[in-house]
Amino acid sequence: MASARRFAFAGATLVVERRGFGHPPYVLIHGIGMGRSVFADLATHLDDAREVVMVDLPGYGEAPEPARVLTMERTADLVAAYLDSAVHGPAVVIGHSMGSQVALEVAARHPHAVAKLVLVGPTVDPTARTAPRQIGRLLRDLAVESPKVIAVGAREYVRAGPRLSRKFRAMLAHRPEDVLPRVAAPTLVLRGENDLVAPRGWCERIVAALPDGRLAEVSGHGHETMIRDAGPAAALIRAFVGDD
Repeated sequence: MASARRFAFAGATLVVERRGFGHPPYVLIHGIGMGRSVFADLATHLDDAREVVMVDLPGYGEAPEPARVLTMERTADLVAAYLDSAVHGPAVVIGHSMGSQVALEVAARHPHAVAKLVLVGPTVDPTARTAPRQIGRLLRDLAVESPKVIAVGAREYVRAGPRLSRKFRAMLAHRPEDVLPRVAAPTLVLRGENDLVAPRGWCERIVAALPDGRLAEVSGHGHETMIRDAGPAAALIRAFVGDD
């Protein structure tokens, strides 16, 4: 990996890794239990077109635990503060799973920071807004995933630490359906064809609620579409942004 730097704001810290050149950059925000390392393959498909900015959210990857678990809104404010400090212009913000909730809040709360928005495997489907249902869907999705995905996921979940259950509750408390109408940026909703965590009906509901949204699917992939063979997802993202 390239060298990473820390960015602190309002009592919380991001770890940020940047690679490639070109503006506006792609900003990659990971899901619950993960860290920026899960984007290694995706970044190789994007960084020839423009700069790629990958973050470890507070308490994930190499980023230290904050004093209190952050809400999705506070996490978005932290990401936006970094973008204002170090990017100096709107970015293409890409969130995966829980990261889609953070990315959504960045776009709604800080519209100046987002040129385009990509929500990959977006959570939380309101019909399954409980820990047992979300965990059950994730486990069924992982049951058919490759050993690579399982190994990467297991390593990152261990690194996420003992406060993971509190982070999970913070994710479940957020209501993305209430935020969607406030997002002005053109938005791509991207899901794996076999994604059980972000079912098609929920993703269609997201697109319908967005002022400027569209849906795309990655054939033969599940929820972790950007970890296992990220090329197809990257191609759809690049086409949406105009880098194809």
